[in-house]
Amino acid sequence: MKLAGDGKLLRIFLGEMDKHEHKPLYEVIVLKAREHGLAGATVLRGVEGFGAVSRVIHTAKILRLSEDLPIVIEIVDTEEKVKSFLPIIDHLFEKVGCGGMITIEKTDIIKYTPGK
Repeated sequence: MKLAGDGKLLRIFLGEMDKHEHKPLYEVIVLKAREHGLAGATVLRGVEGFGAVSRVIHTAKILRLSEDLPIVIEIVDTEEKVKSFLPIIDHLFEKVGCGGMITIEKTDIIKYTPGK
């Protein structure tokens, strides 16, 4: 698969401790993205942040490494594929009962080609 041109960047913000059937929710979302045929997904672990549910700042300072740090999943693909994936994410958030945020941005895909 090759992609180039107009695309969408899907960002999913959640907490590191959010679980779906004893698995980290971010892992489940990445697996679902692969099953859905999306071009790829990247999980980023934040070093500090807070959200709507917890107004306490979560940080990765040396004495607090086990805290619930922010996680961001980034997925870039065509608008159609990204939008068709949204109901799956909505369902997972509802099933888990956790908070989160989803954003979509216009992006220009310069080059996407899988390796050999």
